[in-house]
Amino acid sequence: MFGKKRMRTLSVDIGGSHVKASVLSARGTMIHDRVRAETPDDLTPARLVKIIVDLAEQLPRYDRVSVGFPGVVRSGVILTAANLGDERFARFNLGRALTRALGAPVRVCNDADMQGFGAIKGVGVEMVITLGTGFGSSLFEDGRLGPHLELAHHPFHHDRTYEDELSDAAFEQVGSRVWNRRLSLAIDTLRALTWFDHLYIGGGNSRHVRLKLPKDISVVDNKAGIIGGIRLWAGEKA
Repeated sequence: MFGKKRMRTLSVDIGGSHVKASVLSARGTMIHDRVRAETPDDLTPARLVKIIVDLAEQLPRYDRVSVGFPGVVRSGVILTAANLGDERFARFNLGRALTRALGAPVRVCNDADMQGFGAIKGVGVEMVITLGTGFGSSLFEDGRLGPHLELAHHPFHHDRTYEDELSDAAFEQVGSRVWNRRLSLAIDTLRALTWFDHLYIGGGNSRHVRLKLPKDISVVDNKAGIIGGIRLWAGEKA
């Protein structure tokens, strides 16, 4: 599998509403449109693996696999899955299960970290937040990923967390105007906390951002969550 041919990467973005996948060239460009499947409410580890296998069968050949998962991941093992079911996924070795199911080496990281890899420029302190079913975040310095922090579950406003204030459920409950006010406060708080040089906003609900953003903040295409998968294999032969 790791011969002289140019390596292709199956890149998978697991979200609370959809699981998306595509195949990346050795240069990290998508060589096929994303395919997707809905994330069921009663998702189990076995069902997640089957969904990914089914998506992979719709795509061109690949040599290795990158997966972004919405929770804390260590060495391919899921530690938390707040929006998918902590009890069901706790200590599940997703990397090992997918390696067996797909017949290819697999690397798994947090989904916001993977989107960050697809969004950042690699200069200074760069922060990425994802606004979707929940709230994700990642932090980089000169292109190097920092330790993953579950900021989503840290209180920042009246004892309510970023996820409480900015999740998809919150948007549906309070509407665009209030949600954008909350986002503005969250950005100010994150700026004071990290002193980021640039902040990237991604995730499905980034389309609802109505703030006038300064030059050091930008909304990124959701494809970053797929494209970032190439960086999980940095240093490996292409």
